[in-house]
Amino acid sequence: VQLQASGGGLVQAGGSLRLSCAASGGTFSRYSMAWFRQGPGKEREFVAAIRWNAVTYYDDSVKGRFTISRDNAKNTAYLQMNSLKSEDTAVYYCAAGSNIILSNLRQKAGYNYWGQGTQVTVSS
Repeated sequence: VQLQASGGGLVQAGGSLRLSCAASGGTFSRYSMAWFRQGPGKEREFVAAIRWNAVTYYDDSVKGRFTISRDNAKNTAYLQMNSLKSEDTAVYYCAAGSNIILSNLRQKAGYNYWGQGTQVTVSS
């Protein structure tokens, strides 16, 4: 499976961005999809995930501001980011995995495939 993330950019605090993750080479509908991010000098951290059955999970830091979704017909996952804050500045990575148990859904190790990352910069 190949993943291509896009949609990053520079935005002012309080603004919005929508990230896309286009998948190819696999059966997209069977995969759980997730977004992780890595800020300057930080570890890569979980942001949001959506399972094959469209159940969603969020880190507390983005709950109520970010929405993860998927379009199986387009083999694409999305991350709608609203009310952006300076602390959301990071490189955002999409990831895909199959048969991920619930306890691994928020862990990097749970995912087999990774996109190249897209930079999101929020200016205050």
